[in-house]
Amino acid sequence: MSNTQMQRASEFLSLLSMASGVSGYEVSIASLVRERFKRLTDEVRSDQIGNVYALKKGNGQGYKGKIMLAAHMDEIGLMVKKIDPRGFLQFTSIGGVDQRTLLSQEVLVHGRQTIPGIIGSIPPHLLHNEDSDKAVKMEEMVIDVGLSPVKIDESIQVGDVITLRRETYPLLNNVMAGKSLDDRAGVVVMMVCLEELSRLQFAHDVIAVATTQEEVGVRGALTSAYTLNPDLAVAIDVTHGSTPDTKGQVAINMGKGPTVALGPNIHPAIYRQLSEIAQEHRLPIQIEPVPGSSGTDAWAIQVTQAGIPTGLISIPLRYMHTSVETLDMQDVLNSGKLLAHFIASLPDDLEGFLCY
Repeated sequence: MSNTQMQRASEFLSLLSMASGVSGYEVSIASLVRERFKRLTDEVRSDQIGNVYALKKGNGQGYKGKIMLAAHMDEIGLMVKKIDPRGFLQFTSIGGVDQRTLLSQEVLVHGRQTIPGIIGSIPPHLLHNEDSDKAVKMEEMVIDVGLSPVKIDESIQVGDVITLRRETYPLLNNVMAGKSLDDRAGVVVMMVCLEELSRLQFAHDVIAVATTQEEVGVRGALTSAYTLNPDLAVAIDVTHGSTPDTKGQVAINMGKGPTVALGPNIHPAIYRQLSEIAQEHRLPIQIEPVPGSSGTDAWAIQVTQAGIPTGLISIPLRYMHTSVETLDMQDVLNSGKLLAHFIASLPDDLEGFLCY
């Protein structure tokens, strides 16, 4: 992989990471995705739920199948639940927010205008001894925006969305930390794949879909898969990367390549082909058994309409659903290249290829 491609992918991921796009409120992030995908595809459009579709036409003759790629662009976030008479904001979560990590975070409240705030709670000096070693619960935290109740009423109302304020932070050896890398890294994988396809021959049409509302029920994947009804699909998401505190529960290592899933959520022909292509092109992968639902867009896609043959590639990620999610950009680039070579390897006869 060239340094230019690494830089381009890192810059795009950083741009997406720092953007706001909580589940159901993805308008801002969608505009960034559309703008980038327009440079790489033949047609870009959106639907009524906010999914972004980018079509790259295959160069095969005769029948062209439809290959769907899917990565969700939404993020977990918060919502104003109540405004205290003194001007403090009480809040609830949208998606699976880890409340242990919220205290002392900087936030942005997206009201009539975007207003900065901080999450606070009672200081440790005032806690009873029995409470001093306990994690603070979300309902005991408030957001302080520094405004009087009168001024708050002019700018903020119950139901406004809140995002964590965090810039991406480059670590050594092409490692990046930041918020919402789950799953904006998957969107970057699709970008890398589309770039690679520009240099390859591939028979079938490819539709890269940046899906919405994955964090609250894989809704964008369900509606986009129903709309496209593709011949086959591959979802791109993240998976847990091993850290000391996982204590052997996680066997996936960051920097050793993406994982290729297998199990009942995954079509065996897609798993086999991805594994063989990785070996052929000397791309590192890790095998991830998924014995039930993958909990990703792949689950919704597989059971749409009459059923869609589906695969899943995942990027190892540490500290999931926090504001310091961490991954290796080389895994991102290798995922995109693997996808591109997989698409280029597909035969004209997809029905025969997908036979059990």
